[in-house]
Amino acid sequence: MIQDFSTENIDAVAEVLGAKTKRIGNMIRLEIESANGVSKAAAEFHFDLEVNGISMNVVSVYSHNTFLQLHNCNGFLASDLLNQVTFFGRSGGSISGLIIDREASCSFYANVNDQLMNCDFTTLPTEVMMCSIALSLTDTDTFDLDGFQFDE
Repeated sequence: MIQDFSTENIDAVAEVLGAKTKRIGNMIRLEIESANGVSKAAAEFHFDLEVNGISMNVVSVYSHNTFLQLHNCNGFLASDLLNQVTFFGRSGGSISGLIIDREASCSFYANVNDQLMNCDFTTLPTEVMMCSIALSLTDTDTFDLDGFQFDE
């Protein structure tokens, strides 16, 4: 289920990612480590960060060779099935998404046209197919996951 990005429900993120949580003022930091201990990443969540009189939410991810940042995050989808959390922000007909998984790896898609969430991804060029698949779960018009059950 898609959730609002807020301090009240960040524990769902930590649970799916198997992460340790540290709260420092208005910032929450998660430390993520793969099962084999090889990959590590840290995610920092800044809520209501004031920038030039505008309040925004920011997600930052740090790893040994990567820094990713998503501005204006307004929702997330935490998936126990996929062991990943998709953070997203919508603006002006496009979506940007930052995906973090339990093994401390990340994917980032920026300024993806909303129309790609509602089309048949098999008709898309392979270069953009993955973003359509990865971010389609954030489109509530495409999927209604309430009550959907997976067979064990």
